[in-house]
Amino acid sequence: MDNHSNLLDEALGFNSKARVSPSGRVVLIEDSVETSGSFVLHHLMKHALSLNCSGIVLFVALAQPFSHYDRILRKLGCNLVAQRDNNRLFFFDMLKLGCLDGDGGKIIEGQLLELYGKIQKTIETDALPDQSKNPITIMIDDISLMEVAAHGSSNHVLDFLHYCHTLTLGPGCSLVVLNHEDIYSSLTGPTLILEMEYIADIVIKAEPLATGLASDVHGQLMVVNKGIIDENGTLRTKLRNFHFKVKENSVEYFYPGSQS
Repeated sequence: MDNHSNLLDEALGFNSKARVSPSGRVVLIEDSVETSGSFVLHHLMKHALSLNCSGIVLFVALAQPFSHYDRILRKLGCNLVAQRDNNRLFFFDMLKLGCLDGDGGKIIEGQLLELYGKIQKTIETDALPDQSKNPITIMIDDISLMEVAAHGSSNHVLDFLHYCHTLTLGPGCSLVVLNHEDIYSSLTGPTLILEMEYIADIVIKAEPLATGLASDVHGQLMVVNKGIIDENGTLRTKLRNFHFKVKENSVEYFYPGSQS
């Protein structure tokens, strides 16, 4: 993947030599049924676990089991089983979130509080001693399913999101969230979407081509990076748009019209 990820890494502000994670930042990936943005999540996961980075990932899985991510990351040259055994990856399987009987609201609230407690404890007891050297990335795939489990109530999800956001205020901790945007109707989800876009330092939108399907282009990415610091030390926002093509073991990124 790295041979074809220059445009994405440049848009994210990664240093190609240092290969460090966006410490203390919130990254939001928005996608749809028509155009999945999971490959961006996989790229960021591999990046955070890269040997040069020596990062730690706390992965909250609501969409797929561990075997799914392990299979995909192996194709990208990253062994999640080894990373988990080496305490570089902490995997939280939340596929059954909200499936218990009883008061749905209280159950989901209790489950999310328990999940946050596990994340906080992992950071404090497992990752904190090496935190200065090992940046921590909390990843959620995907938060829209958390709202589905909460029966459409965004309050508990927003509370959980804010709890995780507070952890990024500590040194070396970042938050990456995937949101399946088109599960929402025009009347139910804007609160969560707008709140996530507001707190995000980087918003990555995976969208279908405006001109329709193409065999050599699978979609387009819009990357809004609010934290670019220019040569004068001024903080500014940078917007980039480019196309992508997902292959078996990599993803190609290129500007429109640059592919022959």
